[in-house]
Amino acid sequence: MLAPLTPSPRIRRSPFFDATVADGVASFSVYNHMYMPTGFGDPAGEYRRLIEGVSMWDVACERQVELEGPDAGRLAQILCPRKLGGMKIGQGWYVPICDHAGTLLNDPILLKLADDRYWLSIADSQLRFWASAVAAERGLDVRVTEPDASPLAVQGPKAVDVVAALFGDSVRSMGYFRFRETELDGIPLVLQRSGWSKQGGFELYLRDGSRGTELWDKVKAAGRPFGIAPGCPNGTERIESGLLSWGGDTDWETNPFEVRMGKYVDLDAPDDTVGIQALRRIAANGARRHQMGIALDHGEPLPLQDRRPKVFSGATMAGRMTANAFSPRLGINIGLALLGTGAGPGDAVTVELDDGRRVAGEVRDLPFL
Repeated sequence: MLAPLTPSPRIRRSPFFDATVADGVASFSVYNHMYMPTGFGDPAGEYRRLIEGVSMWDVACERQVELEGPDAGRLAQILCPRKLGGMKIGQGWYVPICDHAGTLLNDPILLKLADDRYWLSIADSQLRFWASAVAAERGLDVRVTEPDASPLAVQGPKAVDVVAALFGDSVRSMGYFRFRETELDGIPLVLQRSGWSKQGGFELYLRDGSRGTELWDKVKAAGRPFGIAPGCPNGTERIESGLLSWGGDTDWETNPFEVRMGKYVDLDAPDDTVGIQALRRIAANGARRHQMGIALDHGEPLPLQDRRPKVFSGATMAGRMTANAFSPRLGINIGLALLGTGAGPGDAVTVELDDGRRVAGEVRDLPFL
């Protein structure tokens, strides 16, 4: 068993930290230099609530990078190889952000709060530094900051009932990735229909970090009739659903086309977009790898593998498995993998586990479910 995390001023507590401790959090990881709950002691129950009911998550570690000023929109377009001209205030768009070689640096949701104000809701990385450097190099009139914004997620098929109990039935007609600035009993929020699951849900971006426990308790009270309980981003459900985990499923050579993000790349984006020239070359030549699923021939649930096990096609290494879980809905062990494009659905493969054992499997299309 790994030792618990050692407290450090380098690791921040979220506004919901005390509430999660009071509700029995059993484990944490570190994400964007912040404690992120990873379990409340009942993995099966937490998975079941997400699939069948409703769960609430402290995902304050999903930090925001704010672009504000006359050139905010221009900086957003320079950073994102997706044409943003049609983006409206109140919309969130999934976007790749790449370096000059076309390597994927992050896969945030871009929120347009105003013509001169955007948020990048980021995965675990120092994207603020990148955005600040690009802005300075281009001489743009824009401020790049981290705002006081901390998401609390409500996820699962009953999430809409909980959020409707808090904000009214109008939330039922909100489109996915649509958001609005609002408040709950004086607590300032951005409410967005989104979340890192395929089960449906909302994220409440708390705009006053001093009121985290207050918001947590209000959501918990509203959700009590629907069986709400705390949980966390669920690794099993996200693998079943084929959701990308930047930094977990990617490496320092991964481009958007390799991880099913090609539809979010506009090759006719402006020529001054960072990485667009490289992405055009990759698109013309074809990607070397692609993200696929693997169904493993192993009867018992396998432990999580954290060394990116090698995947073999015969005696040839075909790629690496980047995540794995036992799927209760499928009744088998499944994984995600970055494989050479020669590997396709139905191919027989062998996965070399962290402990040296080899397990047979089959390549599958994504998502599994």
